[in-house]
Amino acid sequence: MPARLTIHIRENDQWHHRPLSTEIVHRAHAAGLAGATVVHGEEGYGVSQRIHTQRILSLGDDLPCLVIIVDTAERLRAFVTDIAELVTRRLVTLEEVEVLETGRPSPTGAAAEAADPTGARKERA
Repeated sequence: MPARLTIHIRENDQWHHRPLSTEIVHRAHAAGLAGATVVHGEEGYGVSQRIHTQRILSLGDDLPCLVIIVDTAERLRAFVTDIAELVTRRLVTLEEVEVLETGRPSPTGAAAEAADPTGARKERA
């Protein structure tokens, strides 16, 4: 079943002089996971209960950041184990998802028949 792993970090978090989000994405890529995206937040708070915001008066320090990775739940659980040193004391969530589109072009002709031997695609067309 497809799943989404979300790792909540801060924009300023570093791993060996490199942004932590970059380190996680590069490790996900090296692990062959299906896809990863980094989302930078404008405002948020967590366990500290301190609100972090990018409003001018607060100088935008320490903003929230999400690293979202999609693959199977099994592969994502293994990945979290592999990067445990990076996500210690971070909120990490795993949710099952329904994939509606993959962004890949639909196969045609013989490739479509091989991908869908039941012919269900033809019935929907």
